[in-house]
Amino acid sequence: MGPAGLMAAEVLSQGGAQVELFDAMPSVGRKFLLAGVGGMNLTHAEALTLFVSRYGARAAEIKPLLDVFPPAALREWCHGLGIETFVGSSSRVFPKDMKAAPLLRAWLHRLRQAGVRFHVRHRWLGWAADGALRVASPAGERLVHVDAQILALGGGSWARLGSDGAWLPVLAERGVAVSPLLPSNCGFDVAGGWSEHLRSRFAGQPLKTVALRFTDAAGCRHERRGELMLSDQGVEGSLIYALSAPVRDTIAAHGAVTLELDLAPDKTLERVIAEVAHPRGARSLSSHLQSRAGLKGVKMALLHEILSREQLNDPIQLAHAIKSLPLELTAMRPLDEAISSAGGVRFDALDENLMLRSLPGVFCAGEMLDWEAPTGGYLLTACFASGRVAGQGALTYLRTHHAATD
Repeated sequence: MGPAGLMAAEVLSQGGAQVELFDAMPSVGRKFLLAGVGGMNLTHAEALTLFVSRYGARAAEIKPLLDVFPPAALREWCHGLGIETFVGSSSRVFPKDMKAAPLLRAWLHRLRQAGVRFHVRHRWLGWAADGALRVASPAGERLVHVDAQILALGGGSWARLGSDGAWLPVLAERGVAVSPLLPSNCGFDVAGGWSEHLRSRFAGQPLKTVALRFTDAAGCRHERRGELMLSDQGVEGSLIYALSAPVRDTIAAHGAVTLELDLAPDKTLERVIAEVAHPRGARSLSSHLQSRAGLKGVKMALLHEILSREQLNDPIQLAHAIKSLPLELTAMRPLDEAISSAGGVRFDALDENLMLRSLPGVFCAGEMLDWEAPTGGYLLTACFASGRVAGQGALTYLRTHHAATD
């Protein structure tokens, strides 16, 4: 159970409902804690219109959720738990101590104080014939009768933390419209793989301050600066994660995509040509490019990996390659390696309160919905917001349902 489910539980308990929270894992919030390793990036302080645009094709569906619980409200909510936040580099928002654990502890304490009852090692299996929840527990299968239910079952990445996507066929069998789960914020494999030399010496090393350009399957041009990392099979890191959706979709459409990698984005092509063509005397090519163009280490290794000897020895061809090195990607890494997933319960299967149209009283929230976003607080913010909306929707449903039966 992550932030979406916990937020829904908070809204319901504050509204007077008795909340029973079931989690398949031995403790709640495991993926949330993992997201905090290296710094808990909660949200982003950029303008809301720009923030909403980060959700790409699902921006229109995510905007109403963020209208209910925008990034500023998330920060205030954290402060209410005694967790101060600050705006860091690139307008990213972090807890003051950069950790997820203190926030989760304070939150769980508040939920328990509000009467939320936690049942760990309890896995949701679907529904019995009478509509009761089927739950696998350490003591065997249980049937749980409830007046409303919120499913916040995660996506399909990091199965060891509980998000295994096993719920998708269960919902599909009940007629719920779902899209296949796909990797998002993931690494990609290069065509043919790296040589043993590059893999053994440079895998895990970052390519700092580079730019990527490519045209996707729909003909849209993408360009972004950032940092890449070489993996055993290809590339990963924040730069490719931010572009993972169009890269993934282009590979699906065409079988491969060729990126243009700019190893010197702060220099013009003319400047690079001049520097590379400068006489190098007795110096090696590596020494020459380090002193004249600032290229060394993994960047030089990548040039040697991709270019022929003829291209390396031709200043014009080499300069063009430095500014536009072709990098062919042929496959995404497996779903379980991805930071998050795309696909899930389609928004047309839900009403404005995130209740399933075909299953009244059943609400969905979090990463199990069919949306995706880049890292940088966008994933967490939408999970919090969807949990808020689902919780409010369930509370309204309970009140309406009880009023109708009284």
